[in-house]
Amino acid sequence: MDFKDLATVAGKPGLFKVLKPSRTGVILESLDAKKMKMVAGMAQRVSILSDISIYTTTEEGAEPLELVMQKIEAEFEGDLGLDSNPDDSELRAFMKHILPDVDESRVYISDIKKMISWYKIIRKEMPEALAPKADSETKED
Repeated sequence: MDFKDLATVAGKPGLFKVLKPSRTGVILESLDAKKMKMVAGMAQRVSILSDISIYTTTEEGAEPLELVMQKIEAEFEGDLGLDSNPDDSELRAFMKHILPDVDESRVYISDIKKMISWYKIIRKEMPEALAPKADSETKED
């Protein structure tokens, strides 16, 4: 399982595993204990996690979400060291620690909260997705 197999749906909480395309959209399964299946139609905004990036001030302008989450896993191994309800300055400091070149004017607190919640879901349900990829694996994709 990889970030290209995970999706988020606008207006729906949590993450979904992409099962297969259908005539009317894509079939998704929730990454929680319920394992609820749904068909996301053309009218719903479905985003594949491998296509999501975090804005930076570097020349490239963005860092892929997958690499950011792998950095979080490598450094914190699940214990993010955040309060149960962190304030905005604590979240910004966490993001700046993980990604020093983060573009703070374009990355909102809600984005950071969403990224942290996604990280926790992925770590619980699919920890293998957080493992760094070897060069030979990335060439095959």
